[in-house]
Amino acid sequence: MQLQQLQYFVAVAETRHFTRAAEVVHVAQPSLSQQIKALERELGADLFLRARGNITLTDAGEALLPLARRILADADTARHEVLELAQLRRGRVRLGATPSLCTGLLPDVLRAFHDRYPGIQLLIEESGSHDLVRELARGALDLALVVLPLPTASPALTTVELLREDLVVVSSPEAPRPGGGRRAVRITDLEGERLVMFRHGYDLRELTVAACRSAGFEPDFAVEGGEMDAVLGFVRAGLGLAVVPRMVAARSGRGLRVTPLARPGLYRTIALAHRSDVAPPRAARELQRMLLER
Repeated sequence: MQLQQLQYFVAVAETRHFTRAAEVVHVAQPSLSQQIKALERELGADLFLRARGNITLTDAGEALLPLARRILADADTARHEVLELAQLRRGRVRLGATPSLCTGLLPDVLRAFHDRYPGIQLLIEESGSHDLVRELARGALDLALVVLPLPTASPALTTVELLREDLVVVSSPEAPRPGGGRRAVRITDLEGERLVMFRHGYDLRELTVAACRSAGFEPDFAVEGGEMDAVLGFVRAGLGLAVVPRMVAARSGRGLRVTPLARPGLYRTIALAHRSDVAPPRAARELQRMLLER
């Protein structure tokens, strides 16, 4: 008994016509009829009553039909499962993330993903949320880690909140302690401090500047325009303070003093985004699962 024979049998049973069934399965009608006869010989029973213009199932055919459908469905499932597994042995995932997330969140998750799926190529694009949203929309990325709220509303994207991360103040251990040495720094304590500030378009820049203005003062920049690594380097050199995510500060190693912000503090909401109209590839969905379960 062959799967092809069962496929032909189900097609005839559903159309009740050999010619139409042959058209459905894209085979010549004589070939289909021969395969049905071969199946009947194999089973030792007629499956159809063949009257001119009227094809009906015999009792044996009625008994076989639900079994044949289930066998074909199981075979189709097996093909898809194997294909999905094959896709996790090779392929690629195009992931976008803000620079601070590349430094703080991603290394451990990407290492775990690579250990489990070494054949999957990871392509990382490091940029601000605004640029990442645009790249997602045009199909250049499978997934992106972005900061909420999005810079512009985008109904074409689906976002799932991943975490809320506290922001902290980092400074050089050789510089005076910010906030007069208190264990936690208030936003108002940053007035008059020289800040090392990220470039325009950086989510952390917008958040820090907005918090200072909300507290009633304009921040004073010692240097501005850097990416994450440059900002941390300038702080280590004693050029000023910076407000950075807690995960980044924890990974920054020696040479930085970390001071929390007093309540209510500052935090940012990180979300995982993908296009709403296109399901991510299997490998991207697996990375998505690992990020959500981390």
